[in-house]
Amino acid sequence: MNTYIHSVSLDSSKCTGCTTCMKHCPTEAIRIRNGCAVIDSERCIDCGECIRNCPNNAKKSICNSFDEIQNYKYKIALPAPALLAQFDNLDNAGFVLQGLLDIGFDEVFEVSKAAELVSAYTRLYLQTEGIKKPVISTACPVVARLIVLRFPFLKDNLLPLLPPMEVAAAMAKKEALEKHPELKAEEICTCFISPCPAKMSYARNGFGSYKSEVDLVVSMSEIYLKLINVMDREKACDAVSQAGRIGVSWAICGGEGSALLNDKILAADGINNVISVLDQIEDGNIPPIDFVELNACPSGCVGGVLTIENPYVAKNRLHTLRRYMPISLNSISDEEYIPKESFISDIPSYKPLNRLSDNLGESMRLMSQIQALRKELPGIDCGSCGAPNCRAFAEDIVMGNADRNECIIAYKELIKKYIKDYDGGETVDGK
Repeated sequence: MNTYIHSVSLDSSKCTGCTTCMKHCPTEAIRIRNGCAVIDSERCIDCGECIRNCPNNAKKSICNSFDEIQNYKYKIALPAPALLAQFDNLDNAGFVLQGLLDIGFDEVFEVSKAAELVSAYTRLYLQTEGIKKPVISTACPVVARLIVLRFPFLKDNLLPLLPPMEVAAAMAKKEALEKHPELKAEEICTCFISPCPAKMSYARNGFGSYKSEVDLVVSMSEIYLKLINVMDREKACDAVSQAGRIGVSWAICGGEGSALLNDKILAADGINNVISVLDQIEDGNIPPIDFVELNACPSGCVGGVLTIENPYVAKNRLHTLRRYMPISLNSISDEEYIPKESFISDIPSYKPLNRLSDNLGESMRLMSQIQALRKELPGIDCGSCGAPNCRAFAEDIVMGNADRNECIIAYKELIKKYIKDYDGGETVDGK
């Protein structure tokens, strides 16, 4: 079993077993057992859909506290581009950057700056001969883990470049050590201000053999509440943004793809739409394209569960803010190359979700049992058994994780049969 540290957790004291989270989980990672939700860590991709849809706030994201930056001598904020979209009537990103300095950070390194460099690297990569297309972005950690778990045949399509968050963290630390040689690497903190819990999972687990350069991941909602108390737009702002429209646009669906200057791209947002697109790519039912940008959250990172603003309002705010920004402040010439440290050396391997056993023959036998049992179940996918649908319930039974009598519909029919037999052929109501 692979050890994977998750950033989505359950507060069982608040859970009522209502099945809402179970029905919205895209990987069927949730079951209801003894009146409470249970999360299967091997299936969970930290997409946050359970957090988004739980009516009782029983699901929560595990992030670092802002106060933890005090454990370091030098503190660097890594704000995601989506942070700018949380503020109304913002015409200068510098106000947000200055606010981060005012609440305790020593330096701010914009992730949107690194995003512009990753866009440039991606343009070069797409020109490489022999790569497997369509190339699928690895910027969203939910999508990357989903592909490894559920679409392993698409692993070779993944873009082997580090996401902007990691590029920004590495560059920020390097620059800090150059400017402050008196500091040690372990005394410098890179703190990513995240719109979603999946970034926390990425920082904790890395990707394959890669270990994250991000030291802390703080919720964007927590930082927002601190910023609104210090941001003063009436005063002159000394902080200046080092990113343009291309970098800021990464916060919304289509922003990454539009920076590639390529017409053969596809962008989709929302986890169910993402799965649909991946199904079509795997089946070969999609027109020839070069690049696919997939965002698990609706509208992109602005729709993350750790944000404050409505994603559609936030998206419109970014469109407005971009009017005052240059196209890009970070680029490379055509003669340049992709730095070796920006590549992902290997793609992680997990047990695929649809693998019932490591032995092929045993897997076929179990699948046959599941299909046969599925035909005997009602097929109404009511969720009363504690599984999201009848097929999942059949799998749970075969794998020894559930009892057939937990199906209320089948159990009701069984009771009717017993009563009928007991009454000599008549049911309770005499029919």
